[in-house]
Amino acid sequence: MQKKFTILFDLDGTLVDTAPDLMHAHNHVMKQFGYPTKSTREIRNLVGQGAGAMLGRSIWGQAKKEFSKINDEKVKNEMVKEFVDFYGKNIVNESTLIKGVKEFLIWAKKENISMAVCTNKQEHLSIDLLKKIGIYDFFEYVAGHNTFDYCKPDPRHLTSVIEILDGDIKRSLMIGDSETDANAAKAAGIPIILLEDGYTEKNTTEIYHNHLIKDFVNIEKIVTKYL
Repeated sequence: MQKKFTILFDLDGTLVDTAPDLMHAHNHVMKQFGYPTKSTREIRNLVGQGAGAMLGRSIWGQAKKEFSKINDEKVKNEMVKEFVDFYGKNIVNESTLIKGVKEFLIWAKKENISMAVCTNKQEHLSIDLLKKIGIYDFFEYVAGHNTFDYCKPDPRHLTSVIEILDGDIKRSLMIGDSETDANAAKAAGIPIILLEDGYTEKNTTEIYHNHLIKDFVNIEKIVTKYL
């Protein structure tokens, strides 16, 4: 018997525009620890590898200089904890679903497609966000930054979830918005649909993808080709 088709989704910048609430949490921490604040647009370029990496990239202004450069591990941990605590209490103040998401999830459910979220956001925050924004029940599994001992761009973040869902890599698809998603999908051998205005500093021409979309409106036409 043929296994169900599986779609894996990134969360921030793919299903939900979370940048405004991430910005408020980021700036709250930066003010508290004496670092410069950032605009929503700047935050969109920093999201993708978890709170610690985001704060670190913000402080040093480039991805190569990661958060580990702060010598005091205690300060680093305090900053991440403060961010997670503040963000957790203000997770859906201004965050909104990407256009067409709800309609597509309803369509995919009717088509008997298995769906899961693979995100580098912490698992408990991801579940909380999905519940509060009203789309949690569409997904069979949510794998966050801390669900496994690895996360995107490691392809096992994707392949492990497909395995848990009893899916088939050859009948799977990834939808994401950054090179983190694209590189994981490429390494796993899974086609990727990439959103244009992703949470990344890179241009779409620099990111591997099989299809490029502006939002989720009419994305069914692409997905149907794989079913």
